[in-house]
Amino acid sequence: MYQYTDFDRQFIRNRAAQYRDQLQRNLAGQLSDDDFRPLRLQNGWYVQRHAPMLRVAVPYGELSSAQLRVLGKIARDFDRGYAHMTTRQNVQFNWIPLDKSADVMDLLATKNLHGIQTSGNCIRNITSDELAGIATDEVADPRPFCEILRQWSTLHPEFAFLPRKFKIAVLGAENDRAASAWHDVGLRLKRSADGELGFKVQVGGGMGRTPVIASTIREFLAWDQILNYLEAVVRVYNRWGRRDNMYKARIKILVKAEGKRFTDEVEAEYQQILTVDGAPHTISQQELERLQASFVPPALQAPANPSQAAPAADKTYARWLQQNVAPHQNPALRAVTLSLKRRGQAPGDATAEQLDQAAGLADRFSAGEIRVTHDQNLLLPWVSAGELPELYAAARQSGFATPNIRLLTDMIACPGGDFCALANARSIPIAEAIHQRYQDLDELFDLGEIDLHISGCINSCGHHHSGHIGVLGVDKDGKEWYQVSLGGSDGSDLSGPAVAGKVVGPSFGAEEVPGVIEAVLGVYSAQRQGGETFIATVKRVGIEPFKIAANAARLPNLHEEEHTLQHQPGFARDAQEA
Repeated sequence: MYQYTDFDRQFIRNRAAQYRDQLQRNLAGQLSDDDFRPLRLQNGWYVQRHAPMLRVAVPYGELSSAQLRVLGKIARDFDRGYAHMTTRQNVQFNWIPLDKSADVMDLLATKNLHGIQTSGNCIRNITSDELAGIATDEVADPRPFCEILRQWSTLHPEFAFLPRKFKIAVLGAENDRAASAWHDVGLRLKRSADGELGFKVQVGGGMGRTPVIASTIREFLAWDQILNYLEAVVRVYNRWGRRDNMYKARIKILVKAEGKRFTDEVEAEYQQILTVDGAPHTISQQELERLQASFVPPALQAPANPSQAAPAADKTYARWLQQNVAPHQNPALRAVTLSLKRRGQAPGDATAEQLDQAAGLADRFSAGEIRVTHDQNLLLPWVSAGELPELYAAARQSGFATPNIRLLTDMIACPGGDFCALANARSIPIAEAIHQRYQDLDELFDLGEIDLHISGCINSCGHHHSGHIGVLGVDKDGKEWYQVSLGGSDGSDLSGPAVAGKVVGPSFGAEEVPGVIEAVLGVYSAQRQGGETFIATVKRVGIEPFKIAANAARLPNLHEEEHTLQHQPGFARDAQEA
């Protein structure tokens, strides 16, 4: 993991102290709410439907066990006992009183954590593949470049007030586990024909009202020029991105509208940076090596009592090995996903106790390191193969061993209308209803790998566009309804090239959604050939049979009645939050 310098630590502490002064002036009536708003947003503090929400930055998803424990302490002492993992590898809290926010910032700073640039029209948290540095299909470790980008973008004076938020994903592997084509900028490490390392640069991806797959504007860019080139990309966007309409302000709209003209202007700006400005952000070999030294594999001790034996007659253990355990660059190690998808708990949520337990597992089995995944789970990157049985037993005791990674119940879901002021409908009750219907592991394994993504509004925080099955909450006459789409992809090997799903028909009522999912999967079961996956069947058969089945699953007279899931058990976190 990256080792913070004295400068890094002092920078975070100074920022926390600055925020405390701003908060105190606001609470004393010396700084208006309107003037305080951009200041708190720059530190990750939103005001949501019911209470403030804090988004904590987790650069490229890496956390130490000590950092995870301080997040658990915040959940326990300042929130309502839990935290939420996001699709952008951040951690969110939903119930921290604003007058306690400076105390939380100080506590975060003690472990090199903060909320800087997790909000606002700036370059957001840099994300990557959760298997970065350990994946067997890796071209090069992207983490040193992620850290270079983090340092370059943090409080960049020219890019603090962009037309809209700006998200960058960096990938070092063949399999796009970071959904890079759905980002404003997706950077993929590759090697040229003569073996030189560089980046494929994609620009203009995004979801929301207008889902767009990023366009490739450079097939190969030398690694040492990536900051100069990104400076050109963001500068052109800052100059020409729309500021008169927030729905058309993202770079995807500019790229789509201008096409080659956009690329030409980026190249012209890049040449200006090289020839006139003197290429000020060229990365030296010495600087790259300095950062790479922070990401060497940890020194690991051999297990005291290694055991390759599987727990006797435990079919669930075999399934856990199949779904939750991934191969590693080091043949003696494995990467293990701790599932945060279980009944009665929102996808991506972890209680304070679970955060502490996960930190304990990281210390015991993974050299004190853990990662937040794009799919809202946690991952242990340095597990000895000989300790898998012991880890399984410990993870099962803590509730992390559900063998459902990449299966239907390993769904992505945003917090939705239970928390978010922007949401049109709730996501958590839909996720819970589907989870209740599909509890049988035999059935889940028979269905195979399926990406189910749920968003509470068109802002697409649940990435519904990229789901094999996508669910989008919409508002109709003040009531919650849901559109269902099929055939989307995040760009991973599981899904094929990134593509937006297609809507299967008019919106459905909340009670209809589980039945619609069941009808769609019924068509899949009837139409699949051999061991064909769901997404492969959809591509081969086409969407029409699924559309017919989905619409046939509608409940009679639903439009004349008010239907809600709020009174069903397990849907509300507690009575106060319902």
